[in-house]
Amino acid sequence: MKISIYREKLKDKINNKKAKIAVIGLGYVGLPLAVEFAKKGFFVFGIDIDKKKIKALSRGNSYIQDIKRTALSELLSNKLISFSCDYRNIVKSDIIIICVPTPLRKTREPDISYVVEATRKIKDNVKKGQLVILESTTYPGTTEEILLVLFSERGLKVGQDFFLAFSPERVDPGNRVFNTSNITKVVGGVSKNCAYLSKLIYSKIIPQVILVSSSKVAEMTKLLENTFRAVNIALINEIALMCDKLKINIWEVIEAAKTKPFGFMPFYPGPGLGGHCLPVDPLYLSWKSRRHGFEPRLIELASQINSHMPNHVVNKVVELINSKAKHSILEANILIVGVTYKRDICDIRESPSIDIIRMLLEKQANVSYYDPYVSQLPIGKKSLHSIKLTKKNIFGFDCVVIVTDHAKIDYSFILKNSKLIFDTRNVFKKFNNSKVFRL
Repeated sequence: MKISIYREKLKDKINNKKAKIAVIGLGYVGLPLAVEFAKKGFFVFGIDIDKKKIKALSRGNSYIQDIKRTALSELLSNKLISFSCDYRNIVKSDIIIICVPTPLRKTREPDISYVVEATRKIKDNVKKGQLVILESTTYPGTTEEILLVLFSERGLKVGQDFFLAFSPERVDPGNRVFNTSNITKVVGGVSKNCAYLSKLIYSKIIPQVILVSSSKVAEMTKLLENTFRAVNIALINEIALMCDKLKINIWEVIEAAKTKPFGFMPFYPGPGLGGHCLPVDPLYLSWKSRRHGFEPRLIELASQINSHMPNHVVNKVVELINSKAKHSILEANILIVGVTYKRDICDIRESPSIDIIRMLLEKQANVSYYDPYVSQLPIGKKSLHSIKLTKKNIFGFDCVVIVTDHAKIDYSFILKNSKLIFDTRNVFKKFNNSKVFRL
């Protein structure tokens, strides 16, 4: 490995905490990462195109639950972090980390336009000696096929004049045990010098950093992690659908199966997949595979099963209204409890609740919701508001549907005051009550 003079200079800056870091994209990945580096004494430029976010952060207001206002305000006061929409701050930076969204297009194809746009803006401001790391989840090959090609247009030699790597984000919003500072980091560099510097900078904030042989391997690692979860959730969802037909309690089956001390890992059924990763990431892998002549049948089937679950929930609610409430879903009063994509967070991205509410509204049911983390919910052209959980309110609904199992909800109160409950999360597992029906 040829030692680059720029590598040695950047190594010294990192070890002395003189390296300035720019984090592009201040969402659930970028903001915690920026804060963690600042906490360790590095100066961080937080960059985002959303002016509202920048305004809030500059005042010390965090829109992400995992980042406390006190921590943010302290970093701002100590002048360890600044926030702006100005990409020219890249010129002042030694390390640039890209954490922008990578959604799907309506055609279910990858949309890496945010990555491309960020890379172009970096290229316009790049200088020799900088390290660029992509953290945005994407298909294998993006770092070399997109970023490297664009940077090479400046005549810079990777591994000598500048450094490039991929390191998959592993953020789990709302997780009280694992966070940015203690989740093992995987890094794949485009060259050995790139890998060396990337491992060095992450090791300043994370105890364990694992190097893999290339950026492609690192990109594939992230997709494997999330595809593994998506496929296994699809399996248990399909078993749940099967158990529904066979009149078997899927939750009891899982509890029994997980007593086996080897060869089994419990996954749980639910109303559908949500969030920025599980519904999206496996389809990035499918798209890339098809471009190389391989049809990923299992991944596609898993996506179909998981996508069907909101529809299944709606069908079960209609069935319960007909058989237990003794009237049509037409103008039935339905309460959805929990609209975020997972418990104890405020994120509604890709939430199955949105699809469930939309389908119930299309059937002309009267739908309300309660969520302690979401006060207002846009559904098409409508905007719903979270109701209060009072005895009178709950009793006024023909059916209560538990979609997201927030810990702070009083489920005993709901059970006591409701007429009929459809529980998609098994929150009433300890209650043997005739008005509770489970997924």
